[in-house]
Amino acid sequence: MELRDMIVTPLVIMLVYAVAYIVRPRFTDHITWRYFFPALTVRIIGALAVGFIYQFYYDGGDTYNYHTFGSRHLWTALFESPDKIFKLFFNDGTDTTGIYNYASKILFFTDPGSYAVVRVAFIFDIFTFSSYSATAVLFAVFSFAGMWMFFLTFYRQYPHLHRSIAIAAFFIPSVFFWGSGLLKDTLTLGCLGIAIFQMHRIFNLRKMSLTGFIMLVAALYMLYVVKFYILMVFFPAAVIWVFMFNFSRIRSKALKIMLFPITVSLALGFAYFSILKAGEDNEKYSLSMLSKTAQVTAYDIRYWTGRDAGSGYSLGELDGSISSMVNLAPQAVNVSLFRPYLWEVKNPLMLLSALESLALMIFAVYLLVRMARGGAAALVQPNVLFLLVFSITFAFAVGVSTFNFGTLVRYKIPMLPCLVVAFVLINDYSKSARKLEVLETTE
Repeated sequence: MELRDMIVTPLVIMLVYAVAYIVRPRFTDHITWRYFFPALTVRIIGALAVGFIYQFYYDGGDTYNYHTFGSRHLWTALFESPDKIFKLFFNDGTDTTGIYNYASKILFFTDPGSYAVVRVAFIFDIFTFSSYSATAVLFAVFSFAGMWMFFLTFYRQYPHLHRSIAIAAFFIPSVFFWGSGLLKDTLTLGCLGIAIFQMHRIFNLRKMSLTGFIMLVAALYMLYVVKFYILMVFFPAAVIWVFMFNFSRIRSKALKIMLFPITVSLALGFAYFSILKAGEDNEKYSLSMLSKTAQVTAYDIRYWTGRDAGSGYSLGELDGSISSMVNLAPQAVNVSLFRPYLWEVKNPLMLLSALESLALMIFAVYLLVRMARGGAAALVQPNVLFLLVFSITFAFAVGVSTFNFGTLVRYKIPMLPCLVVAFVLINDYSKSARKLEVLETTE
């Protein structure tokens, strides 16, 4: 914490609230306006809290490395050597000619995903005089904007569920905590919300606009650069969503029966093709290398880079083969959704995650009981199917490649809002099916 943080951060926060007050009428209605400022506030609190936790609990970490040993050097170069800033900013980490005195001090200069975060932090630094806390607040604003779009995507389809969807989008503690600070997770969470909103608007509602298309491409590109595996999980699920959403518009039941297998086959085919193309662009995520990448990542986080992030866990032997990944799939999904259990808690941050996991487990068991009594048809509803496919696939991906609870709680935050919204929709569909069954019985 520096003097500039104490001066600049309050000013930036006041400016953020002033702008939010002005734009709120444009992005809210008589129902959603009540969530706007509380959702923004918890994001800002989360951003500041992450800074305090990393400074006083972890004594440093990624968030400070992105700034103190990252964007601060770009900001310094902007004033000391403005002729070098473009080469420094757009560098791919391979050519340090003429910029070595700056590049050599940037910890993540040769890591494309991390350096993308540094670049974004530098852009915000220009407006915050390179104040860490103020820049973190602007990261929180970006995350809030993306999640507000996520909220609107489902609120506009299910306005009667506004409270439950708002809780899922804004008020899950680990999400607004780890998804608000100066971290990769904040950028990817915001981009995911933007991508979901624009995919639905452009391909489901067929409301094409240049601005929306640019936002979608930019969000997908940021996911590609920062955390490629999120894009690999999201895109196939989104393809299935678009196909099924448009299929559901067909009114003729006979035509639906005829087209259903074709629609499912095409959706799965496009999803598989997207994975193949993703592998061509990044060899370590190709189908042939995917299991090896998971193994390397899991053991690196478990025994090296993430050894201080929290308690480790093991799912069994991961030998780098596809079969070992498949065998561990049930355990991987379980650890992402429902662990750590309360008896596995070893520090205060793990307790928060354990309580969330317990609540999620109780909700899941409740829904299974409801669906057993009717309402299982909700699983094939386009929105529910998309959210579940994304969430469960994501749970498997991070669960099988993390092996550390402290790191997992951060990695799984893009999944949690989607999964909770899916649960909320399943519950609503089940209630509707039950009411219809009772009505038919009484008649």
